[in-house]
Amino acid sequence: MTADLDLSKNYPIPPAGSSRGKDKAWVKPTLIGIAIGYLALVLFIPTLNVFYQAFKKGFEPFLSNLTSPDFLSAAQLTLLIALIVVPINTVFGLCAAWVIGRNKFPGRTLLISILDLPFAISPVVAGLMIVLLYGRLGWFGPWLETAGIKIIFAFPGMVLATAFVTLPFVAREVIPVLEEVGKEQEEAAKTLGANDWQIFWNVTLPNIRWGLLYGVILTNARAMGEFGAVSVVSGNIAKKTQTLPLFVEDAYKQYATQAAFSAAVVLGLLAVVTLVLKEILERKTSIKEVKE
Repeated sequence: MTADLDLSKNYPIPPAGSSRGKDKAWVKPTLIGIAIGYLALVLFIPTLNVFYQAFKKGFEPFLSNLTSPDFLSAAQLTLLIALIVVPINTVFGLCAAWVIGRNKFPGRTLLISILDLPFAISPVVAGLMIVLLYGRLGWFGPWLETAGIKIIFAFPGMVLATAFVTLPFVAREVIPVLEEVGKEQEEAAKTLGANDWQIFWNVTLPNIRWGLLYGVILTNARAMGEFGAVSVVSGNIAKKTQTLPLFVEDAYKQYATQAAFSAAVVLGLLAVVTLVLKEILERKTSIKEVKE
């Protein structure tokens, strides 16, 4: 016969309201307080200060700063760069994701690592790399100068720098979705006679649309907010090669603090819109997964 085991003798359970439970009651509130305090110091207080500095003289001066020629020029240049870079990296990201997510080949891991280089390299270093390649004394500098093509301290260099730092976002969001969905539906469509374009448009794209939109949103936000790489290759010339982030720095250095904070508010609102869209897409993705 097996003797009955009395676990309460070896592992006594403390009664409710015992001192052991009370000793640990302070842990959770303390950790929450530390997290909130840290966020307040590095996020909430600086953000509130930006809005306070932008609006402390009233709403009219704020609007006046947003209608100045320098600000409008910087905003237009920022939008133009985003309009060029986002579609290019969307197409590239889809192609890269398709190759990586749908094929197994030697060097696949190395290709993914190369794709992640913009995450690992400092944007300032990325800008310096572009200067060393396309600058007057760079590898391609003499040939470009002979052809009359100006890359550095001009619009093309800013597009190149922005394209580099935003390169991985679409691909890195679409690859996991492609791997999760699998190839069964695409193979079934091919068996039924669909061509490659019909398979992509009617089968693949609906399955990856939320991941694709998420990557596009992140690409656009980074393109509009990029500072480091663009500052190296642009020269930061007002009304010529000055984007919104560069305008903020230049205005602050010129003691036009309210103009700088007004532009910072616009960039901050862009970040808020990005977070809202990100949350919406994540909710839609989670709802889709639950339904499936």
